[in-house]
Amino acid sequence: MMPSTTTKKDYDVIIIGGGPAGSTAAIVLARAGFSVGLFERATHPRFHIGESILPRNMAMIRELGLEEQLRKLPHVPKYGAEFAMGDDLKTMQFRFADGLLPGDVVFNIERSGFDKMLIDNARSAGAAVFEKTAVRAIDRLSDGDVAVTTDNGPVTARVLLDASGHGTVVGRHLKQRRNFDDPELQKVAYFQQFDDVERPPGDASGDPTIVMADEGWFWLIGLTDRRTSVGFVTRPWFVRDLRVPPDRLLQWAIARCPVVRHRMRAAVGPATNDVLSDFSYTCSPIAGPGYFMIGDAGCFLDPIFSTGVTLAMVGGNEAAKLTIAMLRGSKTAAAAQREYVRFVEGSTAVFWRLIRGYYRHSFRELFMHGRGPHNVHGAIISTLAGSVFPRPPWALRWRMRLFELCVWLQQYIALVPRRRRFRLLDEQPVEPQLHAVPSHA
Repeated sequence: MMPSTTTKKDYDVIIIGGGPAGSTAAIVLARAGFSVGLFERATHPRFHIGESILPRNMAMIRELGLEEQLRKLPHVPKYGAEFAMGDDLKTMQFRFADGLLPGDVVFNIERSGFDKMLIDNARSAGAAVFEKTAVRAIDRLSDGDVAVTTDNGPVTARVLLDASGHGTVVGRHLKQRRNFDDPELQKVAYFQQFDDVERPPGDASGDPTIVMADEGWFWLIGLTDRRTSVGFVTRPWFVRDLRVPPDRLLQWAIARCPVVRHRMRAAVGPATNDVLSDFSYTCSPIAGPGYFMIGDAGCFLDPIFSTGVTLAMVGGNEAAKLTIAMLRGSKTAAAAQREYVRFVEGSTAVFWRLIRGYYRHSFRELFMHGRGPHNVHGAIISTLAGSVFPRPPWALRWRMRLFELCVWLQQYIALVPRRRRFRLLDEQPVEPQLHAVPSHA
């Protein structure tokens, strides 16, 4: 049980951050009757990338009772995903319905509207929501007694949930945040939104397109009937040697990628791009005396498989339920913290392994082949759909290990036909002709 405290707290729970992780936790806690203070440094609606949602997230949306509200927002149905090599217009389609564990139809959506829906529901549930109010310092952090300093002054509570995203307020306070030493996990993204980008035909038009090159990968994600999010993810050390201004890097990459350039031949949009760095990092432990870290505050995975929002909402829900158990006395703080760590680490481990493999050419050769023995391809599709919570089932885990073995063997024995490596640096640039519109218009 949590230690008793004689001093009355301002709230039962303080939540730092009002994105999907923090808002989900606030909804669950407030509906359970606990007092919640949520502090968000920005004001909603605000722009954010991470527009592609995994099928696993639909169960979370329904559990929160938000499906009807969601369907009223502009969105694009998503039935699967499309992958391509950068110089080959022949793509590979993966449908969630073909997974080992069939996935739900899900959606792509502009985060500004989606995130606002979530934080508005946190407010409606009874959480005290303070936007444009940052948490400046953590003053105390122990089981049953936490205190922070906000823009509005000091605030106390019994538990702190850190959903501060890349700010990782608790991780930085405890000096736990660390980037991975593996250079393949150190990434930077250059992105922008465009109109009139070509998409796959029919109901596949909402499927995100991932286009691969040796230097990194592109995403093309339909947000509305016209609007598409386009980004390029690569290694920081690679762009340092290019001498290209950071806000022009996306155009530099598009000019050298035949598939993306073809899709954008009629695109309308700005010539400059935004930048997001710090991929990937983790904080450990992600739960401890007085705190839980949820979503990107605890760890950030390479966004290749669009895991961000799903990990945020599922993790926020789990942290909230464990906090409720602590506050009601049915679990000790230590037991709840251990359970949360096992939940996050057990469910994300398969993603980490898939991401590490993705940057090997032998992985891409097998991946683009599309089929494998023992329904291995079905296991990959189910992993991409997010069917890993609270822990990937054994039927999925052993097939993913078999796939990893095949990736290793493919380096030495051609299990599937070889594919030429595609390098942006080997290509002659053809500058795309874009009609200019304001950024994020």
